Amino acid sequence: MSRLRLLQWPVVLWLALVWCALWGSVSPKILLSGALVGVAVCLVFPLPRLRADGVVRPWPLLVLLGRFLADVVVASVRVSVTTLRPGHPRSAIVQVDLATSSDLVLTVVAELISLVPGAVVIEARRSTHTLFLHVLDAPDPAAVEHSRATALAQEQRVLRAFARKEPAS
Repeated sequence: MSRLRLLQWPVVLWLALVWCALWGSVSPKILLSGALVGVAVCLVFPLPRLRADGVVRPWPLLVLLGRFLADVVVASVRVSVTTLRPGHPRSAIVQVDLATSSDLVLTVVAELISLVPGAVVIEARRSTHTLFLHVLDAPDPAAVEHSRATALAQEQRVLRAFARKEPAS
């Protein structure tokens, strides 16, 4: 296939819109130059094709989003309390071995974990489907296990929302 046929046109459109936002104008000249920049970026730095063979299930997706928002609120309060408490919080590095072999699910889970305050993904190993998290305020092994269980529960919610088959509970 030619490189132009392999272009990801939604990405080109998005880059053109970002270009217009950067220039603060949506004139035809700026839109065209943004599209040309978008095509050039996509040709020079092509994104890998991800296989998205799952289906979107509306109810599990709503559960995923609702739980994510609740996690953000609760974690924000916990981080606030931790920062106001005297002394230094004890952090931990937590290894989480995911059950999925999908790169897309690995990425979504890593992003959702990183967006919740108090934990950040510091490494993702594609070959072993392993995430390494830096967790704030994990003073004992029980807190580390709780962080691991929380990450695995997030993976299960993502799999229920997007995967082709129901995950084994």
